[in-house]
Amino acid sequence: MGRQDGSGRLVSPEGADDTGAVVLHVDMDAFYASVEVLDDPSLAGRPVIIAHPDGRSVVSSASYEARRFGVRSAMPIAQAIRRCPQGVIVPPHFDRYRAVSEQVMEIFRSITPLVEQLSIDEAFLDVSGARRLWGGPGEIARMLRRRVRAEAGIVCSVGAAATKHVAKMASTISKPDGLVIVPESRTQEFLDPRPVGAMWGVGPKAAEALGNRGIRTIADVRETPVDALARIVGPAQGRRIHDLAHGRDARGVETERVEKSVSHEETFPRDVTDPELLRAELLRLADRVAVRLRRSGVEASGVAIKLRFSDFATITRSQALAEPTALGQRIGQEARTLFDGVALRAPVRLIGVRAERLVPAGSAALALWDEDGEWKKAENALDRAAAKFGAGALTRAAFLPTETRGAHLPSSDRPAEDSD
Repeated sequence: MGRQDGSGRLVSPEGADDTGAVVLHVDMDAFYASVEVLDDPSLAGRPVIIAHPDGRSVVSSASYEARRFGVRSAMPIAQAIRRCPQGVIVPPHFDRYRAVSEQVMEIFRSITPLVEQLSIDEAFLDVSGARRLWGGPGEIARMLRRRVRAEAGIVCSVGAAATKHVAKMASTISKPDGLVIVPESRTQEFLDPRPVGAMWGVGPKAAEALGNRGIRTIADVRETPVDALARIVGPAQGRRIHDLAHGRDARGVETERVEKSVSHEETFPRDVTDPELLRAELLRLADRVAVRLRRSGVEASGVAIKLRFSDFATITRSQALAEPTALGQRIGQEARTLFDGVALRAPVRLIGVRAERLVPAGSAALALWDEDGEWKKAENALDRAAAKFGAGALTRAAFLPTETRGAHLPSSDRPAEDSD
């Protein structure tokens, strides 16, 4: 498995067998940092760290030059600077990243309509129907990489395989700026020697639990009975990794992929102890989440909050909703109720709100009386104002800065699901 700093990178030779490798996983390399280098070429070859430079934020992304010093996404910026004092700190520009992402996704869709975008910087493509037009999977992958570099100005890594799981593993091994092709007939040969932690969805804790029982490679997983795996990682995951270890993955490329959750979180410039300020921030974040729900035409059936304390201990709380909603007021009320049940054991460093278990808007049964009718009118008015005058043109009076609130305005307020 390739490391985040690019060491251990493997690539397939020109003309490699691509029989049956019709699923491509494409991943932009150090995406946020690459876009910043694209916009400022003087950053090329330097250890770039994408983060707010206030000492309180976390790393959003890092160039491979910075990663070789041990800098990683989600690392506190103070720790990143200690590891890489010569690093160049660049604040994130999320609107710019989304624009480049959409440009890249349009390149993908011009090659095949079967594109499943996983995040801002990665996607699956099914090229089984594009071979007559563009050639074999390997040829398509190389063309795709050339076009992304020429048209978007950034580089990507590609894995080509018969299944999504193997394609994603292959792209990881090829990073940065590489291509690994796994023909269908050699799937097991590719999988068996890889460490169990290389499997998609096997996190560090699961890998450690398996390793403690001598299950260290994918071959070990394949040779372990399902019931034994279930006792270690649970029945559902046990069955799943047993199938994946045998190269079985029935998931197809989903062009109508619906997000499972939408969230926003923020890191404060100073730790916060005031519960009322935290409750106000929950409502502000809920409004931002709700705007994204309405834009996507979905509603939330559940709400969750996230709190990270000054000692970096993190907790989450969640609750199902009686009815799906895309209203910030309703999401904020539920978030505040969850918050009120939390003991503030230490000052709060980070806070977040997540809307989950999403369903298409309007899928719930209509009630005779809509008690949220007035709030819907108000929030629709906010949407119209934002569309005409820009985000923040109108806001709740509770969010206007005060002397106390101004000292704790968030240093980093971002969609929590954006990935590097």
